[in-house]
Amino acid sequence: MGNLDLTGLSQQEKAELLNRLQADLKREDNERREAFEQMRDDFLKRVKTRFMDYAAQGKDFKNWLRGESESYFDLLREYGKLRSEDQLSFTVTGEDFKFIVKGNKVKGFDDRADIAEKRLVEFLRNWVKSSDKGESDPMYKLAMTMIQRNGNGDLDYKSISALYSLEDSFNDPEYSEIMNLFKESNRVENTVINFYFEEKNKYNLWQKVEPSFNRI
Repeated sequence: MGNLDLTGLSQQEKAELLNRLQADLKREDNERREAFEQMRDDFLKRVKTRFMDYAAQGKDFKNWLRGESESYFDLLREYGKLRSEDQLSFTVTGEDFKFIVKGNKVKGFDDRADIAEKRLVEFLRNWVKSSDKGESDPMYKLAMTMIQRNGNGDLDYKSISALYSLEDSFNDPEYSEIMNLFKESNRVENTVINFYFEEKNKYNLWQKVEPSFNRI
């Protein structure tokens, strides 16, 4: 491309030419950005579509597996291989594949724990006012941490249980009443069932097969 001779142009013509060039550059930048954003959106859409199918199939498989496992567990109980009070836990082993089911009862809290939680927060906020360290007080920070809810919005049984050990440290009737309310709200909530898979490797040793996406 040859050099443009601008010597014959007036200042106004030069300004108009500069404006046109800047407008062309801006238009090209916009076109590149729009093209990139379109490719990005298309890529994300394809990923989302495949992922949602994958997630739905995984959920469907897990639901199917739980139902089949419960049916097999009933069969084991019927044939006297298990005691009636046993939790849903068993192992099925083949020549090169092993399927393991482990069930655990998970403790939770009823609605009285919600009341106890509110009372505890109020108690801690009042208590910390008399502490020289304020909200930096380790006891305050620990207690507030213990009542943080998990991703499902539930109180953690082990964390709440840890609050009981602070009763002597707080040495306050109100705190003791709150702890008693937490204890009264304890209940067995449900059974958490985990599934594990193993297969024999080339060395004839059992090796875990992780269904986690990043381990496939």
